Amino acid sequence: MKAIFKPGDKKIFTKVVGEADIAAFHGVVLHEVCSTFSLARDFEWSSRLFFIEMKDDDEEGVGTFLSIDHKSPAFVGEEIIFTATIVKQEKNELICQIEATVGKRLIATGTTGQKMLKKDKLKQVFTKPT
Repeated sequence: MKAIFKPGDKKIFTKVVGEADIAAFHGVVLHEVCSTFSLARDFEWSSRLFFIEMKDDDEEGVGTFLSIDHKSPAFVGEEIIFTATIVKQEKNELICQIEATVGKRLIATGTTGQKMLKKDKLKQVFTKPT
């Protein structure tokens, strides 16, 4: 794993809220706004942007935790800006603070954790026991 980033470094990811992002469960639409579970996916992606540059060919990142405080709705067609900021990098673990905004409106805040592991180790972990 390349140590090329430091606490305070940022990555930006933008996304327009689409129909696939709205709050719906088992085909029933609850709210026509960006769901918390869609935010979760994009929070993880935002912090993964660091690992894409950090990983060696024989490594891959894996999520270890995620927290989200959903503060305000993001409506279909609005662009959400996700800002991931490194809080801590220790050994093979990366902790990021994430903020999601639409314009000046705060949509959500949270934290992600990831670890970088060798692909061989991940293959063992992700092999279903027989």
